[in-house]
Amino acid sequence: MKFTPERYSIPDEPMKPFIDADEIWGYINNAKPTKEKVREVIAKAQAKNRLSLEDTAILVNTTDPELVEEILQGARELKEKVYGNRIVLFAPLYIGNYCTNNCSYCGFRTSNRDAIRTTLCDAEIVKEVEALEDNGQKRLILVYGEHPTYSPEFIAHTVKLVYGVKKGNGEIRRVNINAAPFDIEGFRKVKESGIGTYQIFQETYHPETYAKYHLGGKKRDYNWRLTGLDRAQEAGLDDVGIGALFGLYDWRFEVLALIRHTSHLEACYNVGPHTISFPRIQDAASIDSKLEYKVSDEDFVKLVAILRLAVPYTGLILTARESVAVRRQVLQFGVSQIDGGTKLELGTYSESKNEEQNLNREQFMINDNRSLGEIIDELIEHDYIPSFCTACYRLGRTGEHFMEFSVPGFIKRFCTPNALLTLTEYLEDYASDEVKAKGYKLIEKTLQEVHEQRNSAEIRNRIARIKQGERDLYF
Repeated sequence: MKFTPERYSIPDEPMKPFIDADEIWGYINNAKPTKEKVREVIAKAQAKNRLSLEDTAILVNTTDPELVEEILQGARELKEKVYGNRIVLFAPLYIGNYCTNNCSYCGFRTSNRDAIRTTLCDAEIVKEVEALEDNGQKRLILVYGEHPTYSPEFIAHTVKLVYGVKKGNGEIRRVNINAAPFDIEGFRKVKESGIGTYQIFQETYHPETYAKYHLGGKKRDYNWRLTGLDRAQEAGLDDVGIGALFGLYDWRFEVLALIRHTSHLEACYNVGPHTISFPRIQDAASIDSKLEYKVSDEDFVKLVAILRLAVPYTGLILTARESVAVRRQVLQFGVSQIDGGTKLELGTYSESKNEEQNLNREQFMINDNRSLGEIIDELIEHDYIPSFCTACYRLGRTGEHFMEFSVPGFIKRFCTPNALLTLTEYLEDYASDEVKAKGYKLIEKTLQEVHEQRNSAEIRNRIARIKQGERDLYF
């Protein structure tokens, strides 16, 4: 796939809106999901071609159980073609929950007077990171409220601090960011700290609904948030993540809007999003969760499969907001990243106690409270390869370079070997004897399936080196 650059505006000046609600509803209202059309769209996706808004509208309108099952099967097969059976693992680390916004669905909103506000100091951050490293984590996403305290300089400082924490064989090799949008200069300062992906979720792409839920603060400015990742790209930060909070508005609209945002980034910068997230709204302190547009489990599974078919090259992130049962199901249909051992209350990774969640201290409720070790055990049981790979970032396979590998589906040739190497590290350093035995059995099974014999031999060589004490080997 070749993308044609088409810049819409001068940096930091207002951009023409690229989300047109009438246009999106036009596609949805006019899409007729006949058997022939649905199967044609699935075949187009399985050939690793990006789907158009019209294609995607056909899939979101599909309700026939037989055709829905074909959508799910198509997504399952496409994920295997592009990414194999590896699942990347990470953990969120909340740095501070002060916030000037008043988003009615969020426990950190300014109007929640019961919220307990905290910003971790340097010593507390180090303590939290050491605890995460003790569990085997290698990838973190740092999360910040939108507040003057959390400036680009502050975020850059905390990123460098996290990278500097080493405990035993533990280290954090990639720090991603979920924070407010900045101006171009602000994004430059954050980029210089060596981050991976910068995530900005639009929450809802429907302008009227956005105004309904965002009642105050900088975040009330729909267009400033929508164009945030354009400013990141202008700053040279070419690894970005988008997302919507499902449940605020019609899920079909949000899916098409995510695809429209993807197309915009491709057209303007030759680079689509590295990741797409699709969290469903969950309980938070003092909110009414009985929302008009809550997404059923059935529709949630379907929308994830559609996103996989629509954007074959993009990582799909499934979080611990979802229950264990839902996570098990959705993993089959295109998810490539999940969090494990997640704690949202600031400063609690270093605490051994597992108390009931306190929503006055957290942004929202999580529904999968399993430890990282438990999740890895289950992934191995189901023949998924747990991965902590960070090779693409560190070898410069980001932005357009990443697209060169991922769009045609070549990224799998790196994903599987690197997943095996990072799994070997985890087995040697953190796993129980039982998990270690199961993990090496899966590694051997996977190596038997590797067709490139020279590559297989080199993977075996590096696995042996890791067993002998070397670390951080990658392709």
